[in-house]
Amino acid sequence: MGIFTRFSDIVSSNINSMLDKAEDPEKMIKMMIREMEDTLVELKSSCAGVIAERKKLNRKLEEMQSRERLWGERAELAVDKGRDDLAREALIEKRRFAELVEALGAEISDHGGLIDQYREDIGELEERLNSAKEKKRMLIQRHKRANGKKRAQEDIRRMDSVETMARFEGLERRIDQMEAEADMVNFGKKPTLDEQFDDLKSDDDIENELAKMKAAKYTAEKKSDE
Repeated sequence: MGIFTRFSDIVSSNINSMLDKAEDPEKMIKMMIREMEDTLVELKSSCAGVIAERKKLNRKLEEMQSRERLWGERAELAVDKGRDDLAREALIEKRRFAELVEALGAEISDHGGLIDQYREDIGELEERLNSAKEKKRMLIQRHKRANGKKRAQEDIRRMDSVETMARFEGLERRIDQMEAEADMVNFGKKPTLDEQFDDLKSDDDIENELAKMKAAKYTAEKKSDE
C-alpha cells in the first residue's frame, strides 16, 4: 500500500465507528496509532526529499541564469565588435539557457506546491494522531475503571456467597466457644482470703452509701412536711 493511499484511508476513516465495532478497542486503537505514526514518518521523509530536490533545482536555476546573462553579455560584445556571426551564436545560446531557466522555474514551482501539500497532509495527520492518542488514554482509563468495578462486584458476590457466610458463622462459633472456655477457667474456684476480705470491704462501702441515700431522703421528706 502506497503512502498516499494509507494517508487517504486514515483521513477518511471514522475512528469512533471502528472502535465501536472492534472486539478489543484498546488493541485496535494501538494498531491505528502505529499505522499513523509509520505513515507520518514516511510523509515527513518524502517531504524532506522534495525540499532537498527543490534546493538542488534552485542551485541549478541560479547557474542557468548566470549562463543566460553571460551569453547575453557576449552577444552585446560581439555586436560592439562588429561580429554579427558571433552575436547570433551567442543569442542562440542565451535563448537555450533562457528556456532551461523557464523549465527549471516551472519545476521548482511544482515542487513548492508539492511541499505545501505534504505539509498540509502532515498537519492533518498529526491532528488525527493526537486525537487518536487522546482516545487511547481515555480507553485505557475506562478499561481500568471497568476492571476495578468488575473486581469489586466479584468480591461483593464472593462475600455474599453461602460458603463465605458459612465460614463467618463457623468463625463466630469458634469465638463463642473460646469465650465460654475462658469463663469456665475460674468456674467453681474458691476465692482466696484476700478476695474474701475485699468483698467484705466492698459490701461495707455499698451499705454505707445506701445508708447515706436513705438519710438524705428522710431529711428531705421531713423538711417537706414542715
